[in-house]
Order: sequence, then C-alpha cells, then structure tokens
Amino acid sequence: MKILLATFWAVPHVGGVWNYMMQLKDQYEQQGHQVDLMGFNEGNTIVHIWNKQRQIEKNAIQDEVQTAFAIREKQSSAIQQDQYVRYYELQRCIYEIAARKLDITHYDLIHTQDVISSACINRIRPDTIPQVSSIHGSAAQELKDAVTRVFKSPTAEIACRYFDEMEKEGAMAAEYTIVANHWLKRIFMKEYQIPKNKLRVLHYGYDIETFIQKMSEKTEIERPADKKLILFTGRIIEKKGVYDLVEALRILKKEYDGWVCWIVGEGPDRNDLQEKVKQYGLQENVYFFGNRRDIPYLLSLADIFVLPSQLDNQPLSVIEAQLAGKAIITSNAGGLPEMVQDGKTGLITRMGNSQHLFEQMKRLLEDPLLREHLGKNVREWALKHWKINKAIKKVFHIYQEAIKKKERAIKKDN
Repeated sequence: MKILLATFWAVPHVGGVWNYMMQLKDQYEQQGHQVDLMGFNEGNTIVHIWNKQRQIEKNAIQDEVQTAFAIREKQSSAIQQDQYVRYYELQRCIYEIAARKLDITHYDLIHTQDVISSACINRIRPDTIPQVSSIHGSAAQELKDAVTRVFKSPTAEIACRYFDEMEKEGAMAAEYTIVANHWLKRIFMKEYQIPKNKLRVLHYGYDIETFIQKMSEKTEIERPADKKLILFTGRIIEKKGVYDLVEALRILKKEYDGWVCWIVGEGPDRNDLQEKVKQYGLQENVYFFGNRRDIPYLLSLADIFVLPSQLDNQPLSVIEAQLAGKAIITSNAGGLPEMVQDGKTGLITRMGNSQHLFEQMKRLLEDPLLREHLGKNVREWALKHWKINKAIKKVFHIYQEAIKKKERAIKKDN
C-alpha cells in the first residue's frame, strides 16, 4: 500500500506528532508498505514530501496563490477583518495548491495529522482515495486562547469563530477521525457535533525496546549526589504549566531544600521563565537544559517527573516517564487523567493550582516508599499499554475500514 502521512506543520520538527509519524513510517515500511511524509518546512517557505526530497517553493506558486486567495477574501468578511484569519487562510491556500502540484493522486490512502491538513487534503483529494485523520489535540482551543489571552486581539471573536469552523471541518473531513482519548472525543461530539461513528479512540504506541536501551546510554550529565531530582521535559510554553511549576518550586524552597529541578526543552517563554527563577532566588535549584537527545537517560536519573499542563492531549513526555518507572505528577487537564490513575500510577494535581502542585511534590520528596510504589505500578502498566505493535495494528485496521467505506460510497454513487 502507498500511504501519505501529511501534516500542516513543519516536517521534520521536534515533538510528539513527528515521532508518531516516524513510528508509523518505520513500522509500515517494515511490513512492505511505501510511506511518504508531507508538510511545510521549518520556515514555511516550501511544502515538501520530506523523504522523497520533492518540494514546491512558495514563491513559485505566488501568482496562483494570490488569485485563489483573492477569491476566498471576497467570499469571507472574516478574512478581511482579522489578521489571524487572514494568515491561516493564506497558509491553507498555499498548502492546498502545493499539495496538488506535488501530486497526491497515486496514494492508496492519506493519513492526515491535524485538523488543518485534514480539511485541506479533503478539498483536493480525488474521490477514489480514502482519508484517515489523527487529531493530536484541540487546535481551536489553543488558537482561541492565543488570540484572546496572549495577543489580546480586538477582533478575537471573529478569529475564534473561524477556528471553531476550521476544527469542525477538519474533524469531519476524513472517512474516520482518530483521537487519543475520550476527552477529545467528547469535545468533538459536544462542541462540534461530530458523529460518534466517525470517531475512533486509539492511544499511541511507543518503541519501548529502543527507549529502554537509550536509558542506559550514559552522557556527560550527572545528577547531584545529595539532592532529589525533579524533572520536567516539554516545550517551555504557558500551556505546559511551566509558570505554575516555578511558582510551586518557590513555595517548596521555603519548606524543603534538598532538591533540584531540571527543565528540559525549548520554547518562547524560556527567557521569561529564567527571569522568574532569578526573581525567586532559585538559581541554585532550577536549571535549564534546552533541547536534549538523551531524555531517556535523564529520566533514569530523576526521582520525580512533573508535567502540570493547562491543556494537553496525550503527551509523549508522560509516556516516557511512565516507561522509565518514575513517580509522576500531572495536572487534571485535557487527556492527562486518562493516562494516570491518581494514587496508583501517579499523582494528579489541580490544573493551575501551584499550591496543590507544591503539596504533591513535597509529599513525594518526603516519601521514598510512595515514590517507589507509584514508579513500580506505572512501569508495569506502561509496558503493557504502550506496546507499539498493538497500536500500529489498530491504526492499520482503521485504514482498512476507511478503504471499505470509500469503496461502498463509490459503488453507491455509481
């Protein structure tokens, strides 16, 4: 089978979606299938099929894009009135025209990885090609939060309506839409009226064997011999709860001093967060490591893993911490409570509540038996739950369902 994995975002990139795409590619190619990966590049100057080194430069299709965008602009007052709507609609226009020129007509199935690519591909795919979508989070929720709270746009209401429409179109686009948890399924059904029979709940899989091997591959990093190690891995952005974490660490410093916290990752809020650390006098406790390739090894050194997200789906960082057998603290946001059983495989803290997060961290730091109990339980659960072969088979089964559904639709039309 010839399969196209497509995303609206950059390929390659750092993050869970790219890891997921690469896992699918590796596993299906081992089974004899051909798998290609398509998306923008890092600077959004080209749309490319990354592994085939085929690309369409944005400048090369500028005239076509301007013509198509002018038509959309006339048809939509939202494009005229809001800069964020204008930006995303222009990018969608570029993506669709470039994807058409890259020729996606020879694939047996297209598997999109977000609501934007799902809607775009659905507009241009031939009627004979089935499509499956994996939605890795609520793009509308994140974008609406950005325009209202972060950018404080005076036309945020217009942008929010546009993002809601985009979310619904993307979730409806394919024969079947895969989500990682029941939290996202409920959002799509309740807020966007997506039919239940279109949605499939499938958790991710993970290459457990490779991860365990990497845990033992030592690097130059050494943990402090006389302090407990708290570890955060992820993008340094507000929705990952990094400000709540630093605030909780400020409180923790007053009552318990035998710890350090390593913050691993990059993001637009890093400089601001480092200033907070200085302001709170935590420079001897909190260290920023940037992006690292040795996260499995860093997890092997940690006593506690913390991810107090304000919005999250099924983060790879939690999966890795579970496989490493660490005592985990997560918030009750999004799909996280479906990953952690409070008091058995980790602790759940109230989202946005730095006082409660402090209490949970202090509890784990002072109770080695609880840390050991939670770590043992979660590793046993993770080794069974995140098996990659099982997850890959389930995705392929949905491919087969989508192909049959498309074949039935073609016969009905004929």
